[in-house]
Parts: sequence; structure tokens; C-alpha cells
Amino acid sequence: MLMIERFLEYLRLERNYSPRTIDGYGKDLNEFESFFKNLDNYLSWETVDSDVIRDWMVHMMDKGNTATSVNRRLSALRSFYKYALKRKFVEVDPAHGVQGPKNKSPLPQFLKESEMDRLLDPKMWTDSYKDILARTLILMFYETGMRLSELTGLNCQDVDCLARNVKVTGKRDKQRIIPFGEELDRELRVYSQRRDVEIGKQAEAFFLTAKGERMTGAQVRAIVRRQLARVSTLKKKSPHVLRHTFATAMLNHEAGLESVKKLLGHESLSTTEIYTHTTFEQLKKVYKNAHPRA
Repeated sequence: MLMIERFLEYLRLERNYSPRTIDGYGKDLNEFESFFKNLDNYLSWETVDSDVIRDWMVHMMDKGNTATSVNRRLSALRSFYKYALKRKFVEVDPAHGVQGPKNKSPLPQFLKESEMDRLLDPKMWTDSYKDILARTLILMFYETGMRLSELTGLNCQDVDCLARNVKVTGKRDKQRIIPFGEELDRELRVYSQRRDVEIGKQAEAFFLTAKGERMTGAQVRAIVRRQLARVSTLKKKSPHVLRHTFATAMLNHEAGLESVKKLLGHESLSTTEIYTHTTFEQLKKVYKNAHPRA
């Protein structure tokens, strides 16, 4: 206990840590001390080894602590032992080299195909410029998987309805061409005609507000959030969710991983592979619901 108090005093006086942080470090270290004393009452801060620390991590995970929580407590322990080694309170640092659990990356959120079908049903929309613009934006994200910045950066010359492709400028100004289908082609033509009539002038930007200005990222996000709320209960309702929805739909319909990588403009295949986890989760649900012995 004395070693912990000295360490906390060091954090307060020499490192100028906040009272809240010092209190958190104290709780973490006292918890670890209680843990190793329960393992073996003869254990001390000087005799604890890396295996005891790993056992503590397993113990915390078994109790339902997240990887983030375990890593935070391990960080407190590392700081303590660095201090203790420097002050020669211990001869070795058992926390050195101990790897914490990897934080589990959340799977991408996406809409079901049935939800997208409902949202894109013509009956859900009016023939106002506002609705035509919103529906075209949704369909553009869903059928191409482009990023928000790529969409707002589109100029009229980038959209080729004859060839049915769109040229986008992605990260680090890298350009790629994305093909699209008949439905989006039809929607883009309807939108373009209505835009030219409504705005009354030819602008460089492809997507324009009713005032004839290029759409901003904030404006597009607001539209997407409002429209997705009509069919989805997802907490996150952003253009990136539609990008995830595009990638998941492509893989669910047997598109190759390399092809999806190129369409999304990913540098590395490992970035695209996260969507295979998403589709596998879907397969597990199907299996669980369909197999009589699941």
C-alpha cells in the first residue's frame, strides 16, 4: 500500500495529474494488489511476474470488462512499475512486454436490402425538387458506394449517363471510375433535367441546392439522416452507412473482394475484408434461424 501511495503522490506533485486521474490509478492498483494477494498471500509488488498480470487480465475479461477497460488498467500498472523500477523499489518490471487485449473493431452498420427497397419505392417520394434531389443522393450512395466528399465534389462533367459511369476523386486526389445501373441512370437524368429547369442556370457542381449552390457535406448528411430514419432504427444514419450498405450488398451477391476494393477506392484489401465479417454475421443469423439443430 505504501508503494501505491508514493506513486500517487509522485503523480500529483511531479506530474501534475488531475485528482480524477490519480483516483482512477489508485483504484486500479489497489484492485491488482487485492487480486495477487488472493492468488498467493506471499506475493508482493516485488515478486509479481508477468504471468500474474496476464492472469489478472483474463480475470477482468471473464468478469465482462471490455478490452478498452482492461487496457486502461494495464496502462496504470505499466506506469506504476516504470516509476518503481526507476526508484529501485523493484528489480524488474513484470508489466514490460505484456500485451493487452486487442480492442474489437465494431462491425460496419448497414441497412437491409428490404429497408433500401422500401426507402427507394417511388410511392415514398413526391415530385418536388427537394424529394428528387434527396432520392438521387440516396441512390447515388447506394449504387456506387462513394464517400461523402466524393459526392459533394462531383461536377457535371464527371457524370456520364451515356457510358453509365461516374468519375470520383478520392483520398489523396486519386481518381477512379465507378459504373452504375439502369435505375440510377434514369434517376440522374430526371434529376438533371429538373435541376436545370429549377435552378435556371448551368453550374459546375452536379448536386445543387434549390438556391443553385453546391451541396455541402453537412447538407447531404442532414438529408441522409432524415431519409434513413424513415425505414431504419440504426443509431448511426450517415452517408457512410450507405457506403457500408453498398459493400455488404455487393458481397452478399457474390461480388469478388478485389472488385469491391476497387469500387470503394480502398488502398489495402484488408480494409475491404471487414465487410466479409459483416456478411458472415448475416450467414450466422440465417443458419441459426433456419437449421433445426442450430
